[in-house]
Amino acid sequence: MFWFHLFLSSILVCRATVCPCERPELCQQIREERDFEVFVFDVGGKTWKSYNWSMVTTVATFGKYDAELMCYAHSKGARVVLKGDVHLSYVVQQYNRTAWITEKVNLAKSQFMDGINIDIEQAVDEGSPEYYALTDLVKETTETFHREIPGSQVSFDVAWSPNCIDKRCYDYATIAESCDLLFVMSYDEQSQIMGDCIAMANAPLTQTLNGYAQFLSLKIDPKKLVMGVPWYGYDYPCLNFSQEGVCFIIEVPFRGAPCSDAAGTQKTYKWIMKQVNSSLSGRLWDDKQQAPYFNYKDQKGQIHQVWYDDPQSICPKAESVKSKGLRGIGMWNGNILDYRDEAVARQQSAMMWNALLGC
Repeated sequence: MFWFHLFLSSILVCRATVCPCERPELCQQIREERDFEVFVFDVGGKTWKSYNWSMVTTVATFGKYDAELMCYAHSKGARVVLKGDVHLSYVVQQYNRTAWITEKVNLAKSQFMDGINIDIEQAVDEGSPEYYALTDLVKETTETFHREIPGSQVSFDVAWSPNCIDKRCYDYATIAESCDLLFVMSYDEQSQIMGDCIAMANAPLTQTLNGYAQFLSLKIDPKKLVMGVPWYGYDYPCLNFSQEGVCFIIEVPFRGAPCSDAAGTQKTYKWIMKQVNSSLSGRLWDDKQQAPYFNYKDQKGQIHQVWYDDPQSICPKAESVKSKGLRGIGMWNGNILDYRDEAVARQQSAMMWNALLGC
């Protein structure tokens, strides 16, 4: 199986001899390091044409490969990196790890890309075979990409805190040392609700900043950390809605927690900006969580509570990126703003991009 993987990978590389860009130099990998990263996840489509390219430094492509996006990003000096995901039980064996890494390197070469973003969010027990396999996978991936594609970037996605969130008990310090960047997903912070089953902010400010304090306490270099912020929110149907405005939600257990944000539905910032204007409450602000929310009633008469992030909640997080000396900031995901050529939509999108640089 190992040699079969290598054979397939070599075929892929051989096929990709023609640069798809109008200017051949745009197929050269980006090697320049930026002092400040703005890391964008792209899930497909053509909305990338409306990104603020004066800011973007890296695009992680989680949709189908788009040669036009690669060419355009390179014209702006921005990296384009692959998504890397694999079942950890598979890469416990060294030869499987090597085959997977070889396949990804050859794919990156064939698509003229600049690295890989490793997105493995599986539960792992500390000290398990998968625990060591993951640590080795990141190290070996980084070494191979750096050797085969000089100047390439290898990043690894982590939860908002290193404290075994969602039972992801990884060797965070060693992984951070091995790769170029940790992309800290400072969202979905209600994936494990241990207290009352109520709707809460997706990324409350204090909780978010505590996560970075925990990463830094592991002696991880702040220049290895990129803060990820959400450009989406959660729509929670309320089982009960108290006079104080508390929305009680159904119990949806997740990895040892009795409740989770899976009781809600993810909604894009584009949807939220339309819905808030016709809501029962209009935009409200929670001082404790430093986050906006609103309430609305659906066609069946059920009350919903929607929690999200906007420029007011993102700005202090972006300021902390600067004050803590972190490597940069990014979002999940770049596609979900309202990029229509309409005055209000343009203003809303511009404000979200600008918020990444602080208040």
